[in-house]
Amino acid sequence: MSAVQEHRARRMWRAVEPVHAVTYFAPEPKAACEELGTKGYWMSYFAQRAAPLGAAPPELITALFYNFSLGLVARAVPDVWALAGPEQYLEVRLRAMDAALHRLAGAELLTSAGVAEAAEIAREAATAAPTSGRALGAANAALDWPEAPHLQLWHAQTILRELRGDGHVAALLLAGLDPVETLVVFAADNGMDGTWLRERRGWSEPEWEAAVSRLTERGLVEDRQLTAAGVALRAEVEAHTDALADAPWLAIGADRAERLVELVAPLVRAIIAGDGVNTVNPMGMRPLVAATP
Repeated sequence: MSAVQEHRARRMWRAVEPVHAVTYFAPEPKAACEELGTKGYWMSYFAQRAAPLGAAPPELITALFYNFSLGLVARAVPDVWALAGPEQYLEVRLRAMDAALHRLAGAELLTSAGVAEAAEIAREAATAAPTSGRALGAANAALDWPEAPHLQLWHAQTILRELRGDGHVAALLLAGLDPVETLVVFAADNGMDGTWLRERRGWSEPEWEAAVSRLTERGLVEDRQLTAAGVALRAEVEAHTDALADAPWLAIGADRAERLVELVAPLVRAIIAGDGVNTVNPMGMRPLVAATP
């Protein structure tokens, strides 16, 4: 899809999301949590991403994150809150991101005028974004802003992407896709290994196969491939997601949004070049810029 055809909110997500996504792919956040006593990837993931909610129970986290099984979440939560409080995980998350971004991009780029201006624009967008009905986005928006510009940029995108995710869940509910069905449709649409995705989200093979059967009965899947109706429904979900995520960019205007795309590109290139984010990922996010050859 060309930049002309691509929805503005999707373009902005692809342009800036790699700055936030380092949280999930760089080694620093997991290592920092392990110092608090966590074990494995998922304890650190759920602790850091859910920490803005407070010491949330696994049922609430599962509901808001949507595509994870309760069993997977419950293997990490509430044990993580017994090791450390949410405030500690938030502090650890911020320190780990500071370390990761310095390793990937270097102090010169992070302290540049371009990153400072990008942080200013991103913060303006995040502050303008509506939070009503969007629990994860609102929880992150309620946190104090960090002082360093590169961390302000990261925090702004954290707010914006969680708000986008909240809207995406609303779009999935409107489409009548439950968490497992969502993953089946996503895997088929993106050519991803369904077994890998199922295991990464904690669903059993019978649960996955039951979802495939339900989607087949609805005429959305045939032989594990999306039908024309399935492609149309998937496109409808993404269109609703983009529309619900557009308010912050409408608020700051097209010129400032495009200025942010321009300003953040060198940082994103450095992140990708340093393997700070997987360009093929369960989020379906394809960075707008590529690594510098």
